[in-house]
Amino acid sequence: MTIPFARPRPVHPEPSGRPDASSTLELVQRPRRNRKSEWARQLLRENTLTVADLIWPIFVRDGQSERTPIGSMPGVERLTVDEAVREAERAARMGIPALALFPYTDPALRTVDGREALNGGNLVCRTLRAIKDAVPEIGLITDVALDPYTSHGHDGLLDANGRILNDETVAVLVEQALVQADAGADVIAPSDMMDGRVGAIRRALDAGGHLDAQILAYSAKYASAFYGPFRDAVGSTGCLKGDKRTYQMDPANGMEALREAALDIEEGADMLMVKPGLPYLDIVYRLKEAFGLPTFAYQVSGEYAMIEAAARNGWLDGDKAMMESLMAFKRAGADGILTYFAPRVAEKLARDA
Repeated sequence: MTIPFARPRPVHPEPSGRPDASSTLELVQRPRRNRKSEWARQLLRENTLTVADLIWPIFVRDGQSERTPIGSMPGVERLTVDEAVREAERAARMGIPALALFPYTDPALRTVDGREALNGGNLVCRTLRAIKDAVPEIGLITDVALDPYTSHGHDGLLDANGRILNDETVAVLVEQALVQADAGADVIAPSDMMDGRVGAIRRALDAGGHLDAQILAYSAKYASAFYGPFRDAVGSTGCLKGDKRTYQMDPANGMEALREAALDIEEGADMLMVKPGLPYLDIVYRLKEAFGLPTFAYQVSGEYAMIEAAARNGWLDGDKAMMESLMAFKRAGADGILTYFAPRVAEKLARDA
């Protein structure tokens, strides 16, 4: 095979038999020229990570002035509402544009039908109101799914045989979305993977006067092993019966993600989500290329925990791995990233500016 840009000059050995150290290749292209210095690398960088790319997921719990560490997510805590308000104020100061809220529901409030999700005074709704009162300029994203509220840990309702009921679940999710919008949610993010839920929620939001409420559809949410620490954080690990493969996507499938996204767009989705993130960068790229809609990726709890655990064991440079992993999302085409690293990244970007 001929390499067109490499035309080596004949090397004439000196009497010693060694090549002349001054001889060089006659190369027309030398890509390393563009990497020779920091200023050149900055000037020619194809993708840039900024604080505006970050969405910070936080976990909320009942109580007052308390922060509970999450063992499987070092550095992440469950926050009482007042502490969540303080972190929202901090996020706004750092320039993080939005928070995503996830509740740790008291086990006494978990039921087979997840009815606490429809309580206008539930933990998420109280947190929404408190943050909006204190930091009205920050965006608030709420999860629409029943798993934080059900005693069986699934995202939907079950029949007597343990089968997830799609249409009956959608009716409940619609009410959950309305309760959250009434409480001040800016973005409704259905993560349940029920068929038809985006359209049903869009119609209900519009009919309820929430014309400006955006829908961030978890269009490609895979049945992944990387969710384990998240389930610890919201308290569903111990109660989950079976698995979620009948409604979350098979990790082997890519074309299916395009179909799911197309359906969500037809039903009124404003933005698309891929979850998990790093194992599915090809899906982020394909959705962005195919549809051009704002596309987000979720660097999930397992991804966070792996980097953080390795860093704490001295196996890799945590800050460098953190930044490299987030740049991968940008390179794949993500418009924004949900990451538990958000405050650390924001602080690092400010220091390095």
